[in-house]
Amino acid sequence: MIHFSNVTKQYGSKVLYKDASFQINPGEKIGLVGPNGAGKTTVFRILSGEEGVDSGQVSKPKKLVIGYFSQNIEEMAGTSVIEEVKSAAGNVSVIKTRLSDLEEKLSTSMSDDEMEKTLAEYGDLQAEFERSGGYDLDSRAAEILTGLGIMPEDHHRDTSTFSGGWKMRIALSKILVLNPDVLLMDEPTNHLDLESIIWLEEWLKNFKGSILMTSHDRDFMNRIVTKIIEVAHKTITLYSGNYDFYEKEKRTRLQQLIASAKRQEDMLAKEEEFIARFAARASHAAQVQSRVKKLEKIERIEIPKEEETMSFIWPTPQRGGDEVVKFENLGKTWKKDDGVEKLVFSGATATVKRLSRVAVVGINGAGKSTLLKIITGQTNATSGNLNVGASIETGYFSQNSLDVLNPKNTVFEEVQSRIPNASIGYVRSLLGAFKFSGDEVDKKISVLSGGEKSRVVLATILAKPVNFLVLDEPTNHLDIASREVLLEAIKKFPGTVMIVSHDRHFLREMTTRVFELSKQHLHIYEGNWDYYLSKKQSL
Repeated sequence: MIHFSNVTKQYGSKVLYKDASFQINPGEKIGLVGPNGAGKTTVFRILSGEEGVDSGQVSKPKKLVIGYFSQNIEEMAGTSVIEEVKSAAGNVSVIKTRLSDLEEKLSTSMSDDEMEKTLAEYGDLQAEFERSGGYDLDSRAAEILTGLGIMPEDHHRDTSTFSGGWKMRIALSKILVLNPDVLLMDEPTNHLDLESIIWLEEWLKNFKGSILMTSHDRDFMNRIVTKIIEVAHKTITLYSGNYDFYEKEKRTRLQQLIASAKRQEDMLAKEEEFIARFAARASHAAQVQSRVKKLEKIERIEIPKEEETMSFIWPTPQRGGDEVVKFENLGKTWKKDDGVEKLVFSGATATVKRLSRVAVVGINGAGKSTLLKIITGQTNATSGNLNVGASIETGYFSQNSLDVLNPKNTVFEEVQSRIPNASIGYVRSLLGAFKFSGDEVDKKISVLSGGEKSRVVLATILAKPVNFLVLDEPTNHLDIASREVLLEAIKKFPGTVMIVSHDRHFLREMTTRVFELSKQHLHIYEGNWDYYLSKKQSL
């Protein structure tokens, strides 16, 4: 269906890929992976026609409909959410009007030739209208918006009243309602809560067209894709399987490549030794020349440089009390802009014990972040009592922490400001653990990506020996490799953890208890993530 053939693409002197090829077949669901900067987004832009290639070609059927969801969303204002989403369904409204005109025309008398011509146009338009989902556009748009967390009562709100994260959901809804032949999706789960991710996962599994997507959510990838395209080391490599298969197969291929490189190295050493030994002897001149030519023709096996990953070594904190946090009948009410009070939750009672790993879950707006803010002193409870245990030192990460960073500081200055008594060597070593090395420590906070800012905030938390980690979506903007390192680090953390995350793999691997906020109340599940899911399914 789409053939990406012998494509070379570079920016200036930087080669992204050379003579790269792959194809997208009807109905295939493919994951696109690779390190940041390798050229994944460029693949999307080439396939969508936004960019060309330096050599090679991309061929696709003329009538192929491609939907491209990227992280760069267009301005939205002046229309309701539902109308904005419906507008993405191409020329459905134009077709609908034309069909009405043709129906009216068919009720009048005309020549046989004109009748045949009119019926042919009517049939073609009707087929296109049906393919575009024109007959159920309203219901599909409403279903998709609701599935992505925008409730029916908000479908007629102006798009300008929504924040950036919610506008991303609207943009994603537009791509889904288009119902294209091929979906190109660049990080579709960003800004989605767990419930919306699960809904989107089911939608994509039932989608009849082809999908090419990137995602930092391992579970999401594993449940949807059956093929992986890796962009790395100036080439594109194919793997037949989901993300877990790709990881295992990549390790296997690397081990085989290392073994092949070792055999080649041994062979080259023997040939070079022969050449060096007999180069001066006339009797061996022909053999020496033959071997020299042979070596010149051999393509040397190169071992790809390993991608740099974060590395955590926790400072040893002091031992805190056995009861880290205890709260009784905790409640929170927010006062909205119009003065009306909104109850977030009430009557929340729980004790967080030392060394436990507590996942805080609930639908968007249930109060997960609010609970963490109360526990860390960022806001006060409206009712109830809260006690933090003896000798508890808290490290708090939230998405708002990224906004607290000083945009004028360099990465080095920002971290050093949090630990002014630390040596330059210690700060540099700490930043190196978070993938900031060399000149990167002198980059201004203002030019960093979301993932880089997250790593800076995590570094500032790690800089001090804490025994209670409170993490609100710490994996946002982190790639899968960095999430795995963070996960392993949290497993080894010598203290207590409370976490809000929409990464199911992350929660499954570390959770020992689950606090669920539902219908303005706190429900406690004394078990790991799978125990929580089994209890939920049995309700």
